Amino acid sequence: MMIQRVLSVLKALVKTGDAALVMLGKKLCKITSSYDEEFCAGVIEREAPSIASIIRTMKVGSDSCIHFCMSFLGVCDAPKINEWNIGFTSQKCCHGAKDKILKDEDRDIIQIVHFSDIHVDPLYEEGSNTKCGKPTCCRSYAENDKPGKTRNPAGPFGDHACDSPITLEKSMYEFIKKEFPQAAFSLFTGDIIDHGLWNTSKSYNEDLIQHSYEMMTENLNIVYGTTGNHEVHPPNIFEPVSIGNETQWVYDSLSRAWSRWIGNSSMVEARAVGAYSTRYPKGNLRIISLNTNMYYRLNFMLYQEVLEKDPNGQFEWLIKELDAAEMIGENVYIIGHMPMGDSDALPDGSNYFDQIVNRYTKTIKAMFFGHTHLDHFEISYSNYTERTHDNAVAISYICPSLTPTAGMPSFRVYDVDAETFQVIDAKTYIADMDDESFQTSGPTWKQYYSAKEAYSEIVKPRLTEPKAELSPAFWHNVTVAFENNQTAFDLYMTRKSRGWQAGKQCTEMCRQTEVCALRAGRAQDNCWVPTAGVHFSKRDESAHNHNKHDECGSSVTKSLLSSLMGREDMLELLQESFLDVGATIEPALVG
Repeated sequence: MMIQRVLSVLKALVKTGDAALVMLGKKLCKITSSYDEEFCAGVIEREAPSIASIIRTMKVGSDSCIHFCMSFLGVCDAPKINEWNIGFTSQKCCHGAKDKILKDEDRDIIQIVHFSDIHVDPLYEEGSNTKCGKPTCCRSYAENDKPGKTRNPAGPFGDHACDSPITLEKSMYEFIKKEFPQAAFSLFTGDIIDHGLWNTSKSYNEDLIQHSYEMMTENLNIVYGTTGNHEVHPPNIFEPVSIGNETQWVYDSLSRAWSRWIGNSSMVEARAVGAYSTRYPKGNLRIISLNTNMYYRLNFMLYQEVLEKDPNGQFEWLIKELDAAEMIGENVYIIGHMPMGDSDALPDGSNYFDQIVNRYTKTIKAMFFGHTHLDHFEISYSNYTERTHDNAVAISYICPSLTPTAGMPSFRVYDVDAETFQVIDAKTYIADMDDESFQTSGPTWKQYYSAKEAYSEIVKPRLTEPKAELSPAFWHNVTVAFENNQTAFDLYMTRKSRGWQAGKQCTEMCRQTEVCALRAGRAQDNCWVPTAGVHFSKRDESAHNHNKHDECGSSVTKSLLSSLMGREDMLELLQESFLDVGATIEPALVG
């Protein structure tokens, strides 16, 4: 079997060290991309050692190996879920926050701000080249990239080929402060660091984390944050505590930043594993911030010889927190970086998380994530075999990004019932980069759309009460409208990127896949199919792809390994690398 042979050759390459894989990665990068030597060397030297350590311990044919093949080579189907029926300490029927039926006039409404994926670039330089040989531009990498030397100068407030300048970040905070001074709190679902994957460092990341949280402190009230996959160096690589403590420095940095809002006891939790639970001081609400990197398929450190069911004991901890909240009738918001039904979530971890969500549906009022850079949502069900409005049990709100690489800079504001903490409306705000005044007078932030206004008329039954909850059943009915109403679906696809590159055609198969993803609170049900080949591209060449993330945030080494299965000449290069180092394959591995 070719897959087993490729994995066996990779194991032989890394048997005595990392150098051979680093060398192979650099060659693949030069051949399969248009990136320059600096980028290829920087990224591979940072990522390859972690992948090499995993390949070394991996058993060909094991579940861990198959998951690795699915995630990094793109040619294996996901193995069957490693079933784990989580034991709960109490029964669902007995407790939980009580649902109250309130008349509109009896509802007090508060506002909650949600922003995500700010990806701030402190090296952004006005006037520098927006069309460069790197995944993120607007920096003076070379002489012809400098201001006054390029025909494609970056404006002062950002460009779609680049991450967020500090001017854009500051503009968003100042607008929120001015327009929503009474907001109860803000949710920040992670990713501060820019996409300069080849030149990050611990000190660089720490400085940028400190910078952004200080700016939030200056402009916002309470901010509840999460751990993004880019916060760590190298990106994506979070060690479970069962392996080591190489990730401790980023947990230290984040917990210090969060402590001003979450208190000392929650800070201790955050410092240990990058997750915490804290009570909102002005209402019956608990915020639980998950470290979703423990279920992220591009976190190389998860692919141990035996896949851990519960890395860092986070699920056990989550159950205890939800159980305690349920016993006293607390409402709960779960926040995290990566949506747990996303294609980036490992299916096993997503399955286990979904069991927890289904157990505590009375307590969990909503979930909030980022990561994809797009404006969408995910619905959780009690029965994924037949997904209907009757068995829709939870909703995940996925916030679009500030960084403009996949659309207009954006954030959200939720209207929320002050007593039940049910979401009444979700409004997306944007700064239109196509506005002529964007680069001269600065970003003009405005409401792009209201979910209630956009969708209440197209669902059956219609949502007529102005303060009615946007329930999981409502969101399922929205997806039914997308299936039956082409105009409604096309408008959704435009909103997904906040109007940028609108008009891209989405075929009927594309529409089915989109709707499937919206109905996937569980990753095994999201209709994602892995593919072999190279999947990263330069920002200035990228286009809005349906149901696809901004790939420049992905692992470059992952894309390069995937190329081994997509091109015959890449397999020849692998063979050459194997022979160059005099590697040998153990007969048992070839099988």
